[in-house]
Amino acid sequence: MKVNPLGIEGAWEFVPQQFGDARGLFLEWYKAERMAEAVGHPLNLKQGNLSVSSAGVVRGIHFADVPPGQAKYVTCVRGAVLDIIVDVRVGSPTFGKWEAVRLDDKDRKAVYLSEGLGHGFCALTDDATVTYLCSEGYAPERERTVYPLDPEIGIEWPVDGEPELSAKDAQGPTLAQAREAGILPVYEECVAFRASLAERG
Repeated sequence: MKVNPLGIEGAWEFVPQQFGDARGLFLEWYKAERMAEAVGHPLNLKQGNLSVSSAGVVRGIHFADVPPGQAKYVTCVRGAVLDIIVDVRVGSPTFGKWEAVRLDDKDRKAVYLSEGLGHGFCALTDDATVTYLCSEGYAPERERTVYPLDPEIGIEWPVDGEPELSAKDAQGPTLAQAREAGILPVYEECVAFRASLAERG
């Protein structure tokens, strides 16, 4: 498995090696030791999620309060999505920047994003099926959203017209509003939290 750090600190792309023959194929889509080696600590797996979306649906941008935040290891097992990572950590050198990775059932890549980073994706095909492993379980009181169409962030969603959003995402604050409200993670606190995870091993 090849691991590539992304341009936003705390995010990585994982590219598995696929073994195929006349019967089909096999791959390791998640390997705990390889991930821990890349990110500096193991994933403390608490929950596994799966979502199915129609083409043009946008989910996100979601993040959780740090600590404990919610790290995610994400892949697409059917169809294709454009996976988006947004740096919403106040004080980060790349605050407000975003990065995209295509996840699909051909290359079968995965992305890992650390606690405090914002996450979303756009379904490029019908029945796009995304599965992700999470370091913490769902806790509504700690879950946050930033409006995915915020022009300040400027994500280039690959849809014709307006993407389909949930009511919660459509009503989410802009990045500036979220910062003013004091609900964004702080970069130094996120880094310190990750360091404590590394110390625990």
